[in-house]
Amino acid sequence: MEVGQMQRRLVDYTKSLFMEGFLDAQFLQLQQLQDESNPDFVVEVVSLFFDDSEKLLNDLTMALDQPNVDFKKVDAHVHQLKGSSSSIGAQRVKNACIAFRSFCEEQNIDATLRCLQQVKQEYYLVKNKLETMLRVKQQIVAAGGSIPMIELGF
Repeated sequence: MEVGQMQRRLVDYTKSLFMEGFLDAQFLQLQQLQDESNPDFVVEVVSLFFDDSEKLLNDLTMALDQPNVDFKKVDAHVHQLKGSSSSIGAQRVKNACIAFRSFCEEQNIDATLRCLQQVKQEYYLVKNKLETMLRVKQQIVAAGGSIPMIELGF
């Protein structure tokens, strides 16, 4: 595939992630922080998000699997995941965390377990989509092209 074609594919794919609500404007701001002095900035931040999220999802699973659930602890983990998601613009994960926190306040175990599954689903979806986007960017650079700036006209 030629560079111009890959660049168009990247722009279209990225726009679809915004249109489908996977990402919000925070992700654009994150991309704007990347420059020649730190060309891997977005990859590094997204990788940290993946690592932190995996740990938090495991912590949440273990916390909700206890006979006496400590909802304050669960809420703290969800709050941290919400902040992490928000900082990279993972909108659907952030929104799922908001619902999750309300059920923690109610101490509703069944609803929190359902929310955990929803958060995991949204996380793995956005992870897959971000990995695809980053892979296309790597292919463009490897082919000698530059990464086009994404501008959304919402």
